[in-house]
Amino acid sequence: MATSKNTSDSTGAANLVDSIEDIEQSTLAAVRRFIDNVDGALPALSDDRPRTKIIDSAFEMVEQLVGASNNFTRKMFDAAEEQVGARKGSKSDS
Repeated sequence: MATSKNTSDSTGAANLVDSIEDIEQSTLAAVRRFIDNVDGALPALSDDRPRTKIIDSAFEMVEQLVGASNNFTRKMFDAAEEQVGARKGSKSDS
């Protein structure tokens, strides 16, 4: 039985990792589309400051969004770990 529990735990962790990787890939694809759109609307000129400022601002926003997502995922994972630990503790008390 412990084997199926461990398999279930590792499958859950693998699913979480896969989900995070999917989010990261989606974020990168969105950034690529954004840059393509900016390049189409504001072609590179000799004075490229406005275009660069827009792209830099977008990257800052993406960093904040991904950071918030990672922080949320970490908190969820920590909370799940606490719950599993509490359940294991209560079973050993029985």
